[in-house]
Amino acid sequence: MKRYGSVLVTLAATLGGLVAAAPAHADRGHGHGEALATRNEHCAGSAPVVCHLDLAPGTYDVSVLLGGATAGRTTVTAETRRTMLAPTPTGAGQTVRHAFTVDVRHPEGEPTGPAGSPGLDLRFEGPAPRLAGLRVTPAPRTPQILLAGDSTVCDQPAEPYSGWGQQLPRFLGRGTSVANYADSGEGTESFLANPALFPALLAEVRRGDRVLIQLAHNDKQTPADAYRARLTTMTERVREKGGRPVLVTPVVRRWFNADGTLDNGVALHVNGLGVDLPAQMRSLAAELDVPLIDLTALSKRRVEELGPEASKALYLYDEARDNTHTSVRGATEFAALVRDALREMR
Repeated sequence: MKRYGSVLVTLAATLGGLVAAAPAHADRGHGHGEALATRNEHCAGSAPVVCHLDLAPGTYDVSVLLGGATAGRTTVTAETRRTMLAPTPTGAGQTVRHAFTVDVRHPEGEPTGPAGSPGLDLRFEGPAPRLAGLRVTPAPRTPQILLAGDSTVCDQPAEPYSGWGQQLPRFLGRGTSVANYADSGEGTESFLANPALFPALLAEVRRGDRVLIQLAHNDKQTPADAYRARLTTMTERVREKGGRPVLVTPVVRRWFNADGTLDNGVALHVNGLGVDLPAQMRSLAAELDVPLIDLTALSKRRVEELGPEASKALYLYDEARDNTHTSVRGATEFAALVRDALREMR
């Protein structure tokens, strides 16, 4: 099989295990190929079960059949630790089918990070993962949500870190793909200028796609006029491609006052020049008539609700005394807030 060749593979549950057979063609012009394979050629292991398919960059619908003779509990991740399916229990003798849509690209995780492996990688994890069947089909015209952001959004390569963009797919299912171009350490200037970041994202925008832009954490010395100008440039270029830009204010830092509130510049992203970055983004969204997700306000409410002690679990305080980067739990909760806000826009 040609590497990067696009294939359609069906893995069906049989007495002998999982078998596969079917041809398909690439949707982005990166070659083509056919697959005739057994489970051993595509998937290996039992806890986790790891599957790899030599597919061209593109968008794919994945249908999984979970369950088996014994009880199980299965989480599905794709590419660089993107959670596609939350932990799913199955009883003995029970099977359940779930479907989701995956963006496959190279590099597969952070655009300036390790390239990862070509093709599609899936992991079936948990205390007792049960994979009974797998079907992958090209979905070239599926609507996309593209993400521009920093380390609080990106597909983090290693535990215990997770960006909220890494957890967003678990809330969407089949029919919408998440193309996460967020990258650690980026601010508005570097994200706009690096060919692997905003230019690469823009090249993939199709009419109607949403583009979520959360950049502020690393604009620590950015003047207000420069911050607004760069966000305006991104917004206008997305609109020119027929995309729908959405400005997203940044997740709060977990920095409590003595009274249990987060009403301070560190938590709320007032930068070293005294620029209130979320306030600038709110103002700009109104000026440009762009939808806004006020994730600063939403995350502030949640972190204050939990309080100084319980909120540690949303961040990496216990692991690294880190009050900025999120755990899988924190990223998942913040991704749910983004999901809810997107639903309200429809």
